[in-house]
Amino acid sequence: MKKILVVDDEQAVCNMLKKFLSNKGYETIIALSGEEAIIKVKEEKPHVVLLDIKMPKMDGLEALKRIKEIDKEVGVVMITAVKDEEMGKKCLELGAYDYITKPLPLDYLESVLLIKLLDFK
Repeated sequence: MKKILVVDDEQAVCNMLKKFLSNKGYETIIALSGEEAIIKVKEEKPHVVLLDIKMPKMDGLEALKRIKEIDKEVGVVMITAVKDEEMGKKCLELGAYDYITKPLPLDYLESVLLIKLLDFK
């Protein structure tokens, strides 16, 4: 079973994504901070990380850098409430697979996950 880590400081977002992804057959793990995400990536070795950008303490960009240091192959999809082309470009330069704005288009998210997970070896 493919494993997806959902990282967002909003518990409601995590719960919604966990329910959606679990119903699609993915093993879904939650982290509520960038720091917790780093630990979960080391312990759980997810195939994909859905990572919020705006979080207290360690933001998503810093978490992305650290996650990619741990596992260069993991697919990281950045999620944000603010549409910002420069931020999107920066995320992709740092190794993110995609950049999606909230409210999350779940059909699009599912297609991104399917494509990335097909690439995963």
